[in-house]
Amino acid sequence: MARSFAHGNHSHTQNKIKNSGGRTGRDQARRTLSQNFMVDPDAVARVVEAAGPHDLVLEPGAGEGVLTRALAETCGRVVGYEVDPLLAGKLAARTRDDSRIRIVRGDFLAAHAPREPFAVVGNIPYSVTSKIVDWCLRAPTLTSATLTVQLEYARKRTGDFGRWSMLTVGTWPWYSWELLDRLDRAVFRPIPAVDSAILRIERRAQTPDLPGYRDFVDYGFTGLGGSLHATMRSRYPATRVDAAFTAAGVAPDTVVAYVHPDRWPILFEHLA
Repeated sequence: MARSFAHGNHSHTQNKIKNSGGRTGRDQARRTLSQNFMVDPDAVARVVEAAGPHDLVLEPGAGEGVLTRALAETCGRVVGYEVDPLLAGKLAARTRDDSRIRIVRGDFLAAHAPREPFAVVGNIPYSVTSKIVDWCLRAPTLTSATLTVQLEYARKRTGDFGRWSMLTVGTWPWYSWELLDRLDRAVFRPIPAVDSAILRIERRAQTPDLPGYRDFVDYGFTGLGGSLHATMRSRYPATRVDAAFTAAGVAPDTVVAYVHPDRWPILFEHLA
């Protein structure tokens, strides 16, 4: 995306940099939009392989189109969303003759989910990771989301720290969360301050009907009493709580974040 001024007269650019604290307008836009482009072909190939083939893919933050074009080689249709008008215009012009690719000049978060099954794949801006993940989880026809995110975010959501987040537990009956691969920061330009990871969220083949489950999880994470067992005893009879924890194989003194997501539906079944 950056122009080269290695040759010729570029004093006008130097003046812009001096007047903007050392950054050009494009540099400032990149920072505002959290633009870190994937430039390593091997990293791109790993993301495409992790995503797998799909009939329809939506790509948040298409950027310069490196991942967009790679996805088009394995997927039927790719709709790339790019909020930066300059980048969107350039990418639309470069791909106008490729019937597999459509570029939307706008914010992915404002898009409506397709009525047909689709996947989301993207090297997403770190600053809107949670918003994009929430969008994916609300989309009724989403089959999977394969996203490059901050390594810490991926580890937190997939239990890699040995602890589980409320979001993961609350969606576990319907979605699996998996950290598939780690990406060194050097595969991006500009180079970010942290390493990244490929996070895959996949809708389960069987999605149970559990009304009230997420409220149950939210209450469990309030931390009343220090342990999940103590929290539940503040709402349910002690004998029922004891029986539920025995059935789920969870020790009474287990801190809520250390209860595996597989155990929560069993607790819910016995208590709620």
